[in-house]
Amino acid sequence: MPELNANIYTSIAPLLKQLQSNSKVATADEIATAVGRIFDDKLSPVQCSTLLSLLWGTGRDREPLVLARCGQSMREAAAQVDRKALRNVIQTQGRKEGSYHGGFCDLVGTGGDNWSTFNVSTTASILASSLLLLSKHGNRSSSSTSGSADFLQAIVPKGPAIEAVTAGVLPSIYEKSNYAFLFAPTFHPGMRHVAAIRKEMGIRTIFNLLGPLANPIEGSIEARVVGVFKEEMGPIFAEALKLSGARKGLVVCGVEQLDEISCAGRTNCWRLRERPNPAFRGPKNEEDDDFTTSDEEGEPRTLVDIDNFTLEPSDFGLQPHALSEVSPGKMPEENAELLMKLLRNELPRDHPVLEFVLLNTAALFAIAGICDADASNMGHGDDGKVIQDTGPGGLRWKEGVRRARWAVESGQALASLERYIEASHAATGQ
Repeated sequence: MPELNANIYTSIAPLLKQLQSNSKVATADEIATAVGRIFDDKLSPVQCSTLLSLLWGTGRDREPLVLARCGQSMREAAAQVDRKALRNVIQTQGRKEGSYHGGFCDLVGTGGDNWSTFNVSTTASILASSLLLLSKHGNRSSSSTSGSADFLQAIVPKGPAIEAVTAGVLPSIYEKSNYAFLFAPTFHPGMRHVAAIRKEMGIRTIFNLLGPLANPIEGSIEARVVGVFKEEMGPIFAEALKLSGARKGLVVCGVEQLDEISCAGRTNCWRLRERPNPAFRGPKNEEDDDFTTSDEEGEPRTLVDIDNFTLEPSDFGLQPHALSEVSPGKMPEENAELLMKLLRNELPRDHPVLEFVLLNTAALFAIAGICDADASNMGHGDDGKVIQDTGPGGLRWKEGVRRARWAVESGQALASLERYIEASHAATGQ
C-alpha cells in the first residue's frame, strides 16, 4: 500500500480558520489560490473537504467574484490549447454573420435541477454547430440519468471518441467540423484529485457550479447560453461571467427551477449585452487587435451590461409543452436514439422534444448575433425570409427558431455531428 507523503501538502489552516470565524475576511483571490492547490494535489484530503464544506456552508462559493476567480484557477490548471491555432480556426472556419464574429460558442448548464430532461443543451449545441463554431464542455452523468458524454457515446452505430479529443488535437478537429465536445476529465486532469473526496462527502460543493465557468478555451468563447438550477443563481452567474471577461451571454432558469429555457412556461433570463465604450481610444476595427474577451491595458473597447427579462415559448412562435413530456428520465441509449431521429428529421414538427431543443438552439443563435443579419443564405433549403420581429431583450427569437429548424430539415446538423464523430476517431489513429 503506497504511503502518503505529508510533505507534498500545503497547509491552508489560516484560511480555514478565517472562513470558520469570519468568512468575509478571506478574499476571493485567497480562496481561488486554495482551490487551485487541489488541482496540483497540494491539499490533504482533510483540508480539501473542510475547505469545500466551509465554502458551501458560508455561501462564499455563491459569490460572483469567488466563482470567477475559482473558475480562472480551474482553467489555468487545465490542459492548455494553442490560442494562436484557435484564432486561426476562427479566421478560416468561423462564419461571420450579423453581429456574430465567427468565434466559439458554448451551451451548458450547471445540472442539479432534478428534472432529468432529455439532453437538451447537447442536442441544441449540435444544431447550433450548423452555423456557429461550437465548443461543448461537458462530462458524464452527475445528477441525471444521461450525462452529455454518456449520451454522445451511446450514439449508434458509432459515437464519438470523446477521450481522443485532447488539447493537442482540438484545433485539427475544427479543421473538419464546426463541433467539438471537450470532455471535462480529459481537459481538467487535476479534478481527479478531488473526485473521491466529493463522492464521499455526498453534498454539493463549488465544483457543482464551476463547470460553465471552466471551458478550457474560455478566452476564445464569443457567446454562450448558461442554464442554472435555481433562480437566485441567475444574477450571480451573470455577474461571474462578466467578471470572467464574457461579453455575450444569456443565463437562464426556468420557473420550475430548470437549467434550460423551459418549454412549459416562463424562463427568467439575464443577458450580458455588449455596448461600445465611449472612453476607448484604440483601433476602431476589432480585427486590428487580437480578439480576446478582455482588455487589461487602458479602457476596454466595450462595456457589458446585464439585462433581466423573461421568455415564454410564444416569444419563439411555439406552443408550450409540459415538462412531463420531455423529462422521462431515460437512459443514454434511449435518448441517443431519439437524438438521431430528431437529426434525421423523423419527428413531427411539433414534437415536444424537438421544440424544446429548438427553443434552446434559437437562444444561442440570437445571443451569438447571427439572427441580427437582415439577409439569409444558409444554404440548401433556406428560403431567405428573415423574421425580423424582436421579442424580450430586443432579440429575434423567432428567427432563431427558423434557423434551428433549417439546421434539422436541411440535414446540416446531422452532417456536422457526423463530421465530428469521424474527426474524433481519426484522432485515435483508427
